[in-house]
Amino acid sequence: MSTIHALVLTGYGLNCDHETAHALELAGAKATRVHINSLINGEVSLDDFQIMVFIGGFSWADDHGAGVIQAVRMRTHIGEALIRFIEKGNLVLGICNGFQTLVNLGLLPGFDNDYKRRSVALIANDCGNFRDDWTHLWVNPDSPCVFTKNLESIELPIRHGEGKFYAEGPTIARLIADNQMVLHYALPDGNWAQRKFPFNPNNSFVDVAGICDPTGRVFGLMPHPEAFHHPTNHPDWTRTRESLRRSGKTPEEFAPGLHIFKNGVDYLS
Repeated sequence: MSTIHALVLTGYGLNCDHETAHALELAGAKATRVHINSLINGEVSLDDFQIMVFIGGFSWADDHGAGVIQAVRMRTHIGEALIRFIEKGNLVLGICNGFQTLVNLGLLPGFDNDYKRRSVALIANDCGNFRDDWTHLWVNPDSPCVFTKNLESIELPIRHGEGKFYAEGPTIARLIADNQMVLHYALPDGNWAQRKFPFNPNNSFVDVAGICDPTGRVFGLMPHPEAFHHPTNHPDWTRTRESLRRSGKTPEEFAPGLHIFKNGVDYLS
């Protein structure tokens, strides 16, 4: 039985909870799906967990903006508890709608240990529509992010309508200087997309697909790692498997998405 307990947040339009919990279990954690109301009314305590995952979906139908209502509700009722959870050395992961919620809460970027100030945003895709596609990603090797340790160029699927990362110049400069930009949309050859569509699917500034706080323990990303927890999740998995076999290589047991969860569990183990 794992001693690492992970909370997977559910409720009010959120989805991907079963896939996320499954990926965490495969990574070695004990995952529990918890409704947001159970946290707010005290039925479930954050003190019983070491990892908290804000999952994807459309919380409150993205009314007033993606992740806005969820962020307001959580800040109002358990905002201080969330900050204490981080200060104890625990991990927070926000995926897609979860990433949007983290920036609305102010948990990211977390400059100067300030987890209340909102300084970045995720806004509507420049293409004007919802994008459901696979993306190439460049992983910053100098980032303090504990979830991306030993990862380089990876592929993960995206599915969002408000994923364009936006911030003012000084904030962008600080994120770059402090290596808090963790993931960048890339071309198939691994180089940054340079905001070329569809490789950068939303026209994010600096091709940003994910950022972390200064500690590397709070991480938000638009792509879905839980949707690539096994090699067969990829649409080209049969071609990749055969290509590896013909070159005398053994197909990987774990997909890149699962490595993200496993890095989190291993960090706490």
